[in-house]
Amino acid sequence: MPNDPRYGLRHATAADISFIMATERLEGYDAVVGRWDEERHLREMAGTDCTYFVGLRNEMPFGFAILRGWASPERVTLLKRIAVCELGRGEGSLLLRMIVGHLFHSTDAHRLWLGVFPENLRARRAYEKIGFVAEGVARGSAFFGGTYRDELTMAMLRPEWFARAG
Repeated sequence: MPNDPRYGLRHATAADISFIMATERLEGYDAVVGRWDEERHLREMAGTDCTYFVGLRNEMPFGFAILRGWASPERVTLLKRIAVCELGRGEGSLLLRMIVGHLFHSTDAHRLWLGVFPENLRARRAYEKIGFVAEGVARGSAFFGGTYRDELTMAMLRPEWFARAG
């Protein structure tokens, strides 16, 4: 799948928000993927801090990602959210690889980081498979579902990505 011509990546537009919102709300994501309403997505998309991407399979959306600090002067980017429509097909890992590759090839970013709930083992394995390294637990750093939750911080550095990519 990595070089499969059926798959691609593009910047999301306001027209993609209904797809993004539907994907955020899929069964099983309520405990691990954040949800915003349309107004918040429009505001974030129109601002300068968030960059949205849609993963495509045969030109149809299969997932999305939101990044903060794309091309930031600090050269540090946060993977805020990533989700796919169908779990178990390997498309989440594929979308993640496409996002990471695009970031490191298109910007001078040095670090890509994310927070994952420690009990979300499926996501953690996917991040580790791509090359993210666990750095530590940020206690009570996520206000999610009305409560404060711990997040495991994971990151990948530019040299690590290029060493893995060969």
